[in-house]
Amino acid sequence: MTQTESFGVPWEAGYGYVQAVRHGDTIHLSGQVSHDGADLVAPAPLDEDGKITDFGNMRAQMRQSYMNAETMLRRFGASLDNVVDEVIFVVDMAAAFEVVGEVRKAAYGRQDPQVASTIVGTTRLAFPELLVEIRMTAKV
Repeated sequence: MTQTESFGVPWEAGYGYVQAVRHGDTIHLSGQVSHDGADLVAPAPLDEDGKITDFGNMRAQMRQSYMNAETMLRRFGASLDNVVDEVIFVVDMAAAFEVVGEVRKAAYGRQDPQVASTIVGTTRLAFPELLVEIRMTAKV
């Protein structure tokens, strides 16, 4: 059995992908970012050259990314409790480490999330205002 889900945001059609695919008992989530519908949530401020000038919205973006992942997982009858692996992509590792422990623990609802996790620094994400993107794999 294969099932797919999307949010219906413009970049899905533009890039050509779905937000999640369930194949058998595994759900693969595409990288979740900080958005509410087609609007970015807590976008990072940019200078005239399109470079991020402040990484202070990392916490808000990370929270929203986990909330979007939870929303997508619910469509499959799952939740963050089903996540077995995540990769967190960040554009600033120092800003991420200031908040990632707190945000992850709150999202998973425990002090020791039972999830394999990797954090990776990258120079840029899909939109220049994004600070974080989280990809997950869940088992149901």
